[in-house]
Amino acid sequence: MASTGSTPFPKWQLAILLGAPLAIGLGYLYLRNRLEDPEKKKIAELKAKTTISLDNEDNAKATESAIDRAMKLKGAGNRAFHAGEYDKAIALYNEAIEACPPDRPVDLATFYQNRSACYEKREMWEQVKEDCTFALKLNEKYVKAFLRRSRAAEKSGDLVLALEDVTSACILEKFQVQSSLVNADRILKALGRQHAREALAKRRPVMPSKHFIKTYFSAFSEDPICKINLDDSALNGFAKARHALDGQDYESVVAACTEELESDGKYTYEALLLRATFYLLLGRHDEAQADLAKVIDSDASLKVKVNALIKRASLFTQLENTERCLEDFANAAKLDPNNSDIYHHRGQVYLLLERMDEATAEFAKAVELNPDFSIAYIQKCYADYRHAQLHKNIGALTQVRADFEKALERFPRCAEVYILYAQVLSDQQEWGRAEALFESALAVDPNNATLYVHKGLVQLQKSTDFDKAVKLINKAIEIDDKCDFAYETLGTIEVQRGNLRRSLELFEKAIALAKTEQEMTHLFSLKDAAAAQLKVSERWGLDWTVS
Repeated sequence: MASTGSTPFPKWQLAILLGAPLAIGLGYLYLRNRLEDPEKKKIAELKAKTTISLDNEDNAKATESAIDRAMKLKGAGNRAFHAGEYDKAIALYNEAIEACPPDRPVDLATFYQNRSACYEKREMWEQVKEDCTFALKLNEKYVKAFLRRSRAAEKSGDLVLALEDVTSACILEKFQVQSSLVNADRILKALGRQHAREALAKRRPVMPSKHFIKTYFSAFSEDPICKINLDDSALNGFAKARHALDGQDYESVVAACTEELESDGKYTYEALLLRATFYLLLGRHDEAQADLAKVIDSDASLKVKVNALIKRASLFTQLENTERCLEDFANAAKLDPNNSDIYHHRGQVYLLLERMDEATAEFAKAVELNPDFSIAYIQKCYADYRHAQLHKNIGALTQVRADFEKALERFPRCAEVYILYAQVLSDQQEWGRAEALFESALAVDPNNATLYVHKGLVQLQKSTDFDKAVKLINKAIEIDDKCDFAYETLGTIEVQRGNLRRSLELFEKAIALAKTEQEMTHLFSLKDAAAAQLKVSERWGLDWTVS
């Protein structure tokens, strides 16, 4: 699994890294401009129904006020509900609704909400939603009604309504009720996944930036494609593809590989592997998997077959199929147990899975086999840091710092060394040294746009300097207009600054560059959250702007 050169932290941790209070609610703010209103005529009829003429009551009830009677009926309904007599409770709440005077909207809302609880027990989801809707028309900030209608909407497959209702409840609860936050997060992710699948079915593949692709290939120390010596005079088929790869003419690679395959050339398996690699980079997963399978099931050379297994394992990680991923790594290790790339990339998977013991062991093996491979060495340092931090091992943390310093001396031309060490120092709130390391990384790799994003995040972490952070991240976009990390981070910052429309534009750009359903689900969640805040501000007059 190749390093992207962007950030060692999973993207879902971005809001936490930003450290601003609004990030807490970022994932939950999905509201439409208004709730679906019943027809005004139906509301008028409802209110008319609640007008009671006591002249028709018998003498025993004549002295009893309408609201007293309604409250007694409600109490009887409550007792029936707690006894599990839901039909009886519904009948009593019906009477309470009929008895309630029109000048008691909050009480009337309670009766509707209570009746909806009976319908919920009966799993009559449409009736639940209808009663909660009436309750909310009468009491627009009724938390229980929002939560119950959210559950009914989720059960009936209406995720948009489910999310907007639970979000309304979270806002009214000031994000203090954990169960509501958990429900909101679950629904938001489900809706984001739904949007992602719809978008993936229609998306056009986008070639990543040249820097991204160069960084991807640099994460393989034993890449068989790049180690083949070719005759420069024969620029056709695979030779043409390799020439395009070396010259960063990446748009030409797939076609040249296909030419090699159609001519049944000498480098069939290498062409399949290289084409699969670019399909993987483009997010064309089915085609990548097909080409990789052909290589893996063939009589290709050992290094070609193992490289294909590593890349297919990476693909399975993106597809969230951990079992198949680890199976491919295991098969690669059986074929070529001394190939450091296997352990390096498997270590990255374990790091993402937060299986720290296994991650540190894998990186240690990779470095043992290839001690001069800078990328594996520095990622071992980072994995050791995460492991020491997890176990609160002060001695190990001290050793990790020494290892990072040693890495700076050994690999002064490797930008990744500066980046990961700077991330660790940022985590320890050593802002000055972190900034200096990012500057050193820029001196080594001036076209690495993600470095400006990291510098912007440091500004937010140390001083909440939004303006400086935005300026730095906009610089990243100037350098690389395909830097999805920049669009996502800037979009998140703009949400916190209250520039919601701008954030929507930025999340859209990040979505267009996403390659996997997992990435797209995450980004749609952020976009939906920003849209929600915009709608909440319009509906309830909230001001999200950071002054």
